[in-house]
Amino acid sequence: MEFRRINGLPPYVFATINGLKAQARSHGRDIVDFGFGNPDLPSPDLAVEKLAEAAHNPKNHRYSASRGLPNLRLAMATRYKKVFDVDLDPDTEVVTTIGAKEGLTHLMWVLLGPGDTAIVPSPSYPIHLAGPGFAGAQVITVPMVDPGASTNDPGDDFFEGLLAAWERASVKPRVIICSFPHNPTSASVDLAFMERLVNFALERDVIICHDFAYADLGFDGYQPPSILQVPRAKECCVELYTLTKSFSMAGWRVGFMVGNAEIVAALTKLKSYLDYGTFQPVQIAAIVAMNEASDYPDLLREVYQVRRDTLIGGLNRIGWSVAAPKGSMFIWAPIPEPYAEMSSLEFSTFLITEAEVATSPGVGFGEGGDGHVRFALIENELRTQQAIRNLKRALPQLN
Repeated sequence: MEFRRINGLPPYVFATINGLKAQARSHGRDIVDFGFGNPDLPSPDLAVEKLAEAAHNPKNHRYSASRGLPNLRLAMATRYKKVFDVDLDPDTEVVTTIGAKEGLTHLMWVLLGPGDTAIVPSPSYPIHLAGPGFAGAQVITVPMVDPGASTNDPGDDFFEGLLAAWERASVKPRVIICSFPHNPTSASVDLAFMERLVNFALERDVIICHDFAYADLGFDGYQPPSILQVPRAKECCVELYTLTKSFSMAGWRVGFMVGNAEIVAALTKLKSYLDYGTFQPVQIAAIVAMNEASDYPDLLREVYQVRRDTLIGGLNRIGWSVAAPKGSMFIWAPIPEPYAEMSSLEFSTFLITEAEVATSPGVGFGEGGDGHVRFALIENELRTQQAIRNLKRALPQLN
């Protein structure tokens, strides 16, 4: 039997790791789990309380608007003005999505079709690679260099690859998908890079889709830039923002696409056929989160920075040299030299069985990710210290 939209998908290697975790735990083993980027921190109390209150109102049990409640779109526009000094029209330049993955996938349906091409970094978040394929388009990958291994700025490395990919392409791409801070490599860029990217797109009549999932997770004073801060960016750019990491509201599925009004209108039209929006009490609670708990991302950022420092410090102390990222909630770690003959899936498997530590194998993020594993900062400091002790015991060649 043929399943046309999924036949080209690669094997989901994370399922192998999940199976090993479950098997180990069934035997009573305590796995310290850095594998899945699923925030463990609670959502804002105000949002939870408002959700419960709104859910008790029968009027909120009906269908909602797929584009999002007007006050929710207004709250998003207000946040962009406050954090990035970007003006957004909530009626024409903001549409609510059921999380960033849904928004990006359906955006590809709007922008791409069979015979089209899209440029995507490699390694990359899996939906960035799969989304254009769901629309029938081909993907052209550009290497995202490990920021800890390159002497250049990661934006410089990516831009050089972008220029080369554009020149080689027989069918010029219609879309560039990017994400900074980047998942999985944590590569971060400055506003000057965003300016170069926007100028590139304007000169070549290409659309940029910037997945801004880690907009509020910059460390050591670093503020990740919005691509919409660049003059004329709205002529060719859209950006995806989500409450998943910024407000630790992963299961709520509240995201937004903002930017170019024509593209926002196109996605809004498609979504009007596909869904009736997120459950209305969730939308109401999200409004309260952004309006009344607007500083919550600052508290989360502090927690993630402490976790980053604990993990990076511990890894380097045992002889596993890993650079500290400027942003995101991930550590992108090269497989240490004494174990470099292993593939990333083999090494991740080894870490579960021998160290009781779960990571994501780099190959799960595309072929460009092999040779690395990804740690998600979802364990507290004590558990992280336990993991470091386990790794020191299981990786004696590091010492």
